[in-house]
Amino acid sequence: MAMSGLGFVGKTTPFRPPFVYCVRKIRRSSTAAIETIVEPGTHKEEPKRSTSRRIVPADDFGGPEWKKLSSKELGITTSMIGRPTRVVLNGLKKKGFEVYLVGGCVRDLILKKTPKDFDIITTAELKEVMRIFSRCEVVGKRFPICHVHVNDTIVEVSSFSTSARKYGKDLTRLPRRPPGCNQNDFIRWQNCLKRDFTINGLMLDPYAQLVYDYMGGMEDIKKAKVRTVVAAHTSFQEDCARILRAIRIAARLGFRFEKETAHSIKDFASSVLRLDKGRLLMELNYMMAYGSAEPSLRLLWRFGLLEVLLPIQASYFVAQGFQRRDKRSNMLLAMLTNLDKLLAPNRPCHSCLWVGILAFHYALAEEHQDPLVVATFTLAVHNGGDLSEAVNIARRITKIHDYSFPELAEPEEMADSDLMDEVLDLASSVKASLSMMTSETFVSQAMSKYPQAPYSDLVFIPLTLYLKVCKIFDCVGQGDPEKGFVPKKGSKINYESLADGGMQDIRHTFARVVFDTVYPPSLNRNEK
Repeated sequence: MAMSGLGFVGKTTPFRPPFVYCVRKIRRSSTAAIETIVEPGTHKEEPKRSTSRRIVPADDFGGPEWKKLSSKELGITTSMIGRPTRVVLNGLKKKGFEVYLVGGCVRDLILKKTPKDFDIITTAELKEVMRIFSRCEVVGKRFPICHVHVNDTIVEVSSFSTSARKYGKDLTRLPRRPPGCNQNDFIRWQNCLKRDFTINGLMLDPYAQLVYDYMGGMEDIKKAKVRTVVAAHTSFQEDCARILRAIRIAARLGFRFEKETAHSIKDFASSVLRLDKGRLLMELNYMMAYGSAEPSLRLLWRFGLLEVLLPIQASYFVAQGFQRRDKRSNMLLAMLTNLDKLLAPNRPCHSCLWVGILAFHYALAEEHQDPLVVATFTLAVHNGGDLSEAVNIARRITKIHDYSFPELAEPEEMADSDLMDEVLDLASSVKASLSMMTSETFVSQAMSKYPQAPYSDLVFIPLTLYLKVCKIFDCVGQGDPEKGFVPKKGSKINYESLADGGMQDIRHTFARVVFDTVYPPSLNRNEK
């Protein structure tokens, strides 16, 4: 007998369901087994099985109702799970271990969004994972996990036993396993209880075609809410990085915060300064480089985090009279919107691109520029510093620029030599702006006009990233075209190169973002 659905099929082998749902046992055939995930379209459909959900009363455990739902009815298919992840799932399952997809990837699959990555948790010990996969290593000291290499992809695998050891002290305060509750269900619940947000506290068993919801995550997905698993003030005190993750998740999904969670984000906003600079850069990169930079910046501003993390950009918002809940846009937000249109969770950019955009915009905010100067500068960046060619192309632009941005000055007639001088001055200004963004002294003074703002001299941009951003713009001021650089032809972006920081794709994407901001397609639709 075989079971199928969601692209999973199995062999005819003796089998006893490993987990029996609490309170009410489920009787199944003892001959069914699921062992292999296959490619879509390579298996036959079996008769449809009953997919009714089963619920455990909240009274037993002090939390929301426990639910398990059919992943098939939720619309989750095999093709939505990355092939490298399926390889790891199958490898562990064939050895007799239980495996689950956990966290944000399950949430994204339910929402029909592309997960940034897939996280697996298994009943196997990490040393057993190491034995199963030849290209595998354990990383992390406080909370070790396995990195399994499948071709060029790394799949993260954690173990239930490691999670239990990590939270051992905390788990002693949890209620004892109620009578009639299967031990494995209780272990799953304990693991989900230590997640950050309810919508991340979901587990998917792709073989049983079940999504386990112990934290009320499905209800919050339906309500489009971000809610902490435990009391918000406790959650953020335990791990202030959760504040930044909350912002990132809400921005990417377009969710709002549950009331208590929102108040606690505001109350504990400045606590993120306790995080080391590498962690802050990582969290900000998740916000800015994966297709949700514009809503992320709005939320950082709304909840008092922008003046802590990016005081220079916060000062710009204040100077613009931009309110915390302002629905208007400005040039910086318009640039980030155009960046977001080119990116996605599975198509990120290198961090040097968004840092370069912030520096470029800051230069414009400090000294307003003629649209022709901006266009020429952008073209010179794109083609590796060939100013003559950039001027010739810019002179032929007939598009209408956006007059609403104060950063763009009134156009003036100027000779080619004067235009080139203005472009070189702008190149110097951009690099000066980048230097200011990496100066603790300057950053600390950015909000000095606004004494009510929290003090912050945070500089999280390391030297290597600073030099990488400089390289984007260095070509403009060197006089001759950059030796050996070949400008990108066509509009197609090589996203692998963009993520790795390839200059051809970084400069090409920068140029597209700036052009679509200065000359919005919406203003030029009637152009022939």
